[in-house]
Amino acid sequence: MARLRRKAADNLLAYAFLAAGLACFALFSWYPLVRGIVLSFQQVNFVTDPWWVGLDNYRALFDDPLFWTAWRNTLVFTGMALVLGYALPFAVAVLINEFRHLTGLFRVLVYLPVMLPPIVSVLLWRYFYDPGDGLFNTVLRGVGLPESQWTQSPRTAMISLVLVSTWANMGGATLMYLAALQGVPGELYEAAELDGASVWQRLRHVTIPQLRFVLLVLLLLQIIATMQVFIEPFQLTGTSSPDTITVMVLIYRYAFTVNNDFGLAAAMSVLLFGVLGAFSALYLRLTRNAD
Repeated sequence: MARLRRKAADNLLAYAFLAAGLACFALFSWYPLVRGIVLSFQQVNFVTDPWWVGLDNYRALFDDPLFWTAWRNTLVFTGMALVLGYALPFAVAVLINEFRHLTGLFRVLVYLPVMLPPIVSVLLWRYFYDPGDGLFNTVLRGVGLPESQWTQSPRTAMISLVLVSTWANMGGATLMYLAALQGVPGELYEAAELDGASVWQRLRHVTIPQLRFVLLVLLLLQIIATMQVFIEPFQLTGTSSPDTITVMVLIYRYAFTVNNDFGLAAAMSVLLFGVLGAFSALYLRLTRNAD
């Protein structure tokens, strides 16, 4: 018993740090999560006292046409962002890794957009997309090509948002790929070259298998991040555009603009949390042996 007390006293500082960490998680992560779930079953507008409505918020969501539009737009954005935002950083990382000089400069240049605040990046691209004197239309006029409405056209609005998101966020993924590429044994590439493997064959049979675990993890993170896209559509197209409204924008719309109903917004948030949680669990189960 005395030895147990001495051991507990020796670990008292560790327990104190652990308790502080658990308290921070409880206050800033677990409590908001539980509170959001409770709000999803209430009518909350901060004008009157909240009252319990059960599943009415969820029924109202499924009856709202914008609910399905937002999910469709979010899935379209995620799919398009994966084509660019997932493949492009990997290609850039492989290209930089092939250079023998100035690799540090290239890493800084690739990461520069990530260092900008997201709102600054979006406002910069808003100038590029300006249908009047924006940079892109000025260039198009200069080379004799027809101008585009970019974010104001249903045909180009979504791809315009994807380009902004890709440019602003690809630097972090690129550096992760570069760090992983540094860990690939050089002997594998030397053996492949001696066997006469081309660049594409070395990429397919050496690089991708060696980076399989990193590729799978970043794919999951990319999907989770793009499913929660908010700043780009909110700043570039607003909260009422049916062509670009996403789940996160609709949550904002429910809470702060049209409905002013935090219970409805919380219900939408809970659904998004459930979808992403179920997808993550399924994805990790299917890829658990990939490493």
